[in-house]
Amino acid sequence: MAVLVACGGGGDGGSAVSFWPNSGTDATPPTTPPTAPPDAPDDGDALRDAPWVEGVFRTASLYKDRCAAPRTGTGYDGKPFADKAGRTLDENNWLRAWTNDTYLWYDEVPDLDPARYATADYFDVLKTHAVTPSGRDKDQFHFTYTTEEWDALSRAGSSVGYGAQWAFFADRPPRDLLVAYVEPDSPASVPGVGLRRGDQVLKVNGIDFVNDNTDAGIDILNAGLAPAAPGTRTVFIVRDVVSGIEREVTLTATAVTSMPVQNVKILPNEGRKVGYLQFNDHIGPAELQLKTAMEWLRAQQATELVVDLRYNGGGYLDMASQLAFMVAGETKTRGKTFETVRFNNKHTERDPVTGDPLLPTPFWATTLGFLAPIDPPQPLPSLDLRRVYVLTGPDTCSASEAFINGLRGIDIDVVQIGGTTCGKPYGFYPQDNCGTTYFSVQFQGVNAKGFGDYPDGLAPTCAMPDDFGHALGDPAEARLAAALSHQVTGVCPAVPGGRLAKSAASGPDAPLLRKPEGLRNRILRPR
Repeated sequence: MAVLVACGGGGDGGSAVSFWPNSGTDATPPTTPPTAPPDAPDDGDALRDAPWVEGVFRTASLYKDRCAAPRTGTGYDGKPFADKAGRTLDENNWLRAWTNDTYLWYDEVPDLDPARYATADYFDVLKTHAVTPSGRDKDQFHFTYTTEEWDALSRAGSSVGYGAQWAFFADRPPRDLLVAYVEPDSPASVPGVGLRRGDQVLKVNGIDFVNDNTDAGIDILNAGLAPAAPGTRTVFIVRDVVSGIEREVTLTATAVTSMPVQNVKILPNEGRKVGYLQFNDHIGPAELQLKTAMEWLRAQQATELVVDLRYNGGGYLDMASQLAFMVAGETKTRGKTFETVRFNNKHTERDPVTGDPLLPTPFWATTLGFLAPIDPPQPLPSLDLRRVYVLTGPDTCSASEAFINGLRGIDIDVVQIGGTTCGKPYGFYPQDNCGTTYFSVQFQGVNAKGFGDYPDGLAPTCAMPDDFGHALGDPAEARLAAALSHQVTGVCPAVPGGRLAKSAASGPDAPLLRKPEGLRNRILRPR
């Protein structure tokens, strides 16, 4: 969801694009408690109705699935919802107890009376408010989805839109918005009428995207950039990346299914067979897409590999492990640790969510069935490489960083081309309660060498700006061209100038994309 906010005269440069959906923000309690629904029938457990006492915590299971507005019917898995009649206070008490039990920095969370808050506001304050030495929030990863939205996004990669991924170079007037890439078979990809990488947005439904700073205009821009429902029709004026000519593009929103693995190809390079794949999200559909891609690259006898993770914000940690295995192979990964997760000091021996003993995540050598059970599990192919090139930038986060860090932990040479990654060595289990799925930091990941401290990101071997003048996968595209050059010379090439050297107005390490938070993290799945 894009959000443009009209700003007043204070010299801050005008309206900003925040575009971080469902991210938690600090909140203050309402001046009066929210009106609670009538008390649900009590189950006889007096503990559940005991008043709040600061520092005294009860088990989260007392309050789990007791909902102010219980759901009926079944979830995506066909099982009935577990919801029971309850109150807002029950939902808040569950959040308080769950946070105190599983949050990584639980001892830095203020213990506030749950009766004084609406549930969404209460979740927002249940986190550390400490900052890092650089002044960044220590916890930048606290957010929610409706469970229905999260299931659609994580399992099917489906969301309402045009299939265009926007890149924000400037989010205040004069704004600068380009197309980063488009999803195949989406409205944005239709030849002749769609969009392509590098196209610049100038107007949305007649409103000047670059300069408009009125409330009415910004409302129209928001509605056009992030359509709320299928069927929304929007007229864009864009500057064509190839010709420089302005053209009109009309797009109708639909439910777009993401293709997380794209542009799989072989590129000849001075006698080498270089495999390339663009990997955008560690989501359910990617498991078999990655397997198919690697099988094809192996059949083509690829001797080098370039994995384009510049726009991959993360997702399932186990999938990053699978990809790492497919790069390195059985011999180099057998019996070795991909990543070890560290929970808070209450949980040093067992996983607080699954109850399983805390064991390292291995390099998974078989399918795991992210979308549906695969019985028996299928063996994964591998390229058996000692070196891999990874294209990165500030939108490379979490599970993508774990892929890099995990391979380096077993001494695979990971040559990183592009920009510094975003710096998210943390993760969580998504947790549903009463129709909301909560994301609250529960662990930090470290590789086989014990390294996992990169809150400021992983710096590239060779710095290279993002090249919006060429398609992703084009050997002339700057980051890919730098990787191909380095394979031959072992030297970082010079950085070209001009349009190629564009970066976000807020700095070269600022993210360009505004992907949903659920696609920008390291997520565990119960086994």
